[in-house]
Amino acid sequence: MPRLIFLMALLAGLAAQAAEPIRIGLNFPRTGPYKAEGVELKRGALLAIEAINREGSVLGRPLELLSLNSASREDTAERNVDKFAQLGARMVFGGATSEEAIAAGKRAHALGMLYFATLSYANEVTGREGHRYLFRESNSAWMSAQVLGEYLSWHLPRRRYHYIVRDDAWGRSMESALRAATGSQDRARHGYTRIPSHNARREDYVKAIQRAAESEADVLVVMLLGEDLLHSIRLARNLGLGSRMQIIVPNLSKSIVQQAGPRVMEGVIGTEAWTWRVPELEKSSEGQRFVEAFVKAHQEYPGSAAASAYGIVRQWADAVRRSGSLDSEALIAALENHRYQLLKDGQEWRAFDHQNVQSIYAVKVKARDEVMRDPYKQDYFSIIHRMTGEQAAPTLEDWQQERGDMLSLQ
Repeated sequence: MPRLIFLMALLAGLAAQAAEPIRIGLNFPRTGPYKAEGVELKRGALLAIEAINREGSVLGRPLELLSLNSASREDTAERNVDKFAQLGARMVFGGATSEEAIAAGKRAHALGMLYFATLSYANEVTGREGHRYLFRESNSAWMSAQVLGEYLSWHLPRRRYHYIVRDDAWGRSMESALRAATGSQDRARHGYTRIPSHNARREDYVKAIQRAAESEADVLVVMLLGEDLLHSIRLARNLGLGSRMQIIVPNLSKSIVQQAGPRVMEGVIGTEAWTWRVPELEKSSEGQRFVEAFVKAHQEYPGSAAASAYGIVRQWADAVRRSGSLDSEALIAALENHRYQLLKDGQEWRAFDHQNVQSIYAVKVKARDEVMRDPYKQDYFSIIHRMTGEQAAPTLEDWQQERGDMLSLQ
């Protein structure tokens, strides 16, 4: 009997390989300021597809990944969606900025394809700009602000803040949410500097850091991503700000610490939706297998970008299996209010806004000496606080207030 089962599984696998593949499209930054995150996205997606095809594929057909470079530009991301549609992709996912996800998501909607946003943290993605064909796996700015606000109110109460903010949808929504969560809305007391969202020059970073140094702030919040963040953190360290201010980076990532170096990032506090340590914390066997597979393939630990891409592909494929369909409307019905456990504790695709509701973690970058003792020298984060998704995510009332007249997804 075991031999028969093995042969049947083998024949099913061969039949799936011979069937026409189901194509899905990854919009990812192969170049530009977020290219390191793009590498993670693609690696996570490929691991998911390998696992799905090994387990018997989807509707008897293997998955195939199509990938196009978005360079984190909205217009390029939109054009890529058109190319994916022409190539027969059944869904699109990815993105490294909120503007990119919003633009690409709207284009996918017009073409009848689902779009899953990654690394797109602005509240608008699933808030004011949300629609039925867009789902976001990554957390929102609001969710990051809630876990950070609670941690800071407990451990650094009544401090003076200074904000350096990327002048885009994510930066503005993150600033607003964190000011509210920390009680630092008074801009006269808690100062700020804005960095242009495009074509920022070195002098923009220098002026921003000098203004922070001249302030009386105890906490420096650097609301930047990618290379913008790297420039600013290095300048802050060179001026010695880390020794007299607690530096906060609301959305930390493995790739940022990797590029800047643990000495530069040591002691920085931020948030992550996932780190390679989370599966052990949450007793997730699937998450631990994912970490092991990623390490085996790449000789390094996976970051949250890889986990997000992996989770999206697995969840989309699961919805296809459960609905027995590739039709977008059928998949929306299968995803909405679907609860699952994959790489951590329980998660849910919330129906009213299509936000993935999941636990969020406040993390702190470890001392360099501790990091260097790790075999891969990438054990960057200590998890210092945890908040459930239900606590962190905006309520229906909060969401409807942001939406205005559009009180349901269209």
